[in-house]
Amino acid sequence: MRRGVFALVLVLVVPLLVAEAALRVNYTGDPADGTYTRGQDAIWLGHAWVDGRKSAADVAALAERLRPTGIHDLYVHTGPLEHDGTLPKAVYPKASWFIAAVHRELPGVRVQAWLGDVLATESPDGLRLERERTRTAVVASTREVLAAGFQGAHFDLEPLHSGDRDYLALLDDLRAVTRAHGALLSVAAHQIDPLPSFHSVWKTLTNHPKWWSQAYFGEVARRVDQIAVMSYDTMQPLQSLYGGYVAQQTSLALEVTPPGTQLLMGLPFYHENRFGHWAHAETVPAAVRGVRLGLSRTDAGRARFGVALYVDFAATEADWTAYREDWVHR
Repeated sequence: MRRGVFALVLVLVVPLLVAEAALRVNYTGDPADGTYTRGQDAIWLGHAWVDGRKSAADVAALAERLRPTGIHDLYVHTGPLEHDGTLPKAVYPKASWFIAAVHRELPGVRVQAWLGDVLATESPDGLRLERERTRTAVVASTREVLAAGFQGAHFDLEPLHSGDRDYLALLDDLRAVTRAHGALLSVAAHQIDPLPSFHSVWKTLTNHPKWWSQAYFGEVARRVDQIAVMSYDTMQPLQSLYGGYVAQQTSLALEVTPPGTQLLMGLPFYHENRFGHWAHAETVPAAVRGVRLGLSRTDAGRARFGVALYVDFAATEADWTAYREDWVHR
């Protein structure tokens, strides 16, 4: 029995240690010249901007904050969707006002509706993509937010398991709607397997796959205009390991994202300490260095590329300073 336990520990721990060592090595070296903002960055904004809690003065302050940056898209929380896919208009009463205010203060910046919900993939409650009527309702909700003036629809549906064909069918239907409106279809994406088939192993151990296969990530990327990797909540305990992980994720995503799809890597503009996220490790400087290293090694000249900041209401001055100095570089 002791030999069996020891063998099991070796099987589980040794690959993990090797993988962590590889991430540390991945954080070494110098990013290539010119691997800075392309002026195509994005930020996730909280619900307060469309429910009446924010004022014209708040929009003016936001505009002053964003002008000297590379931010071009605002993902404004407009949901959440109901579990049946519907979205009451009463949830976003000030959306049209906010969109108009942004366009006055920041001409050329796009405002997208950030729509999401919990999926019933790991619990009995949530939105069920396998139901055609639910997908139809999500499409109808998207038409409504675009009619309200949003220039795109940004979806964050979690936990979304790798290989989900119903999600791909939904994206196909949504793409037809956004194209008809001259709007963008954007999604927040899960991280890519750091090791081959790692999502399957993690599902067996925890019933929560977390990652997507690289092939599935590519299938999603080919169906949208923008794909933003949620490259945080990585379980990495050190800045060097987190930065190496982000470098790896950036490379993996670049390899399968078509040139016509805009790829964004998420930056952690929030500070929590819990299993899966350590604030001292998942920092903006480490993330930006990782993004630049991955971009340098894989496709330094990629035009449709940026970072996405999560999230405005939790950001500190240090986060903004690191983003401006390390990525905007002006």
